[in-house]
Parts: sequence; C-alpha cells; structure tokens
Amino acid sequence: MTPAVLRFATYRITKHPDTDVTYEAECLAHECGWKATPSTDGAAVDVDCMSHTSRTGHAGFRRLCTSFAFVVRDE
Repeated sequence: MTPAVLRFATYRITKHPDTDVTYEAECLAHECGWKATPSTDGAAVDVDCMSHTSRTGHAGFRRLCTSFAFVVRDE
C-alpha cells in the first residue's frame, strides 16, 4: 500500500485591487420602489435616504455594501 502524502495550504481573502465598495439602498415602504443611486460614497447614499424620508415619511431602508474579493494562497 502506498503511503498518503498530505499537503496543507493556507489561504486568505483580500479585496480586489481594481474595485471599490459600492453602497446601495432601497425603501422598505410597501410598494414604494424607491432606490438610491449606487455610489462608492456611502455618505451620499445616506443623504439620499434622508431626503427620501423628508419627502415621503418613509423611514425604513435596506442598505447594501458590495465588494469584490479574491481568495489567494498565503505564501
């Protein structure tokens, strides 16, 4: 019987170097359908949400932060 050879590799996850985090938001009011313009500036999306609240009284939002990543071998 041939002995087994085990090799372990360590990996890490890292931010994709050519992308930024994208922030988005959408109103949770029933049948509103409002969405903030996606932006790399989270504060700008927050301001859009506050402006929507001041116009409509809708106070609930779903916020998303999207980033892209690579898993690379840690050497």
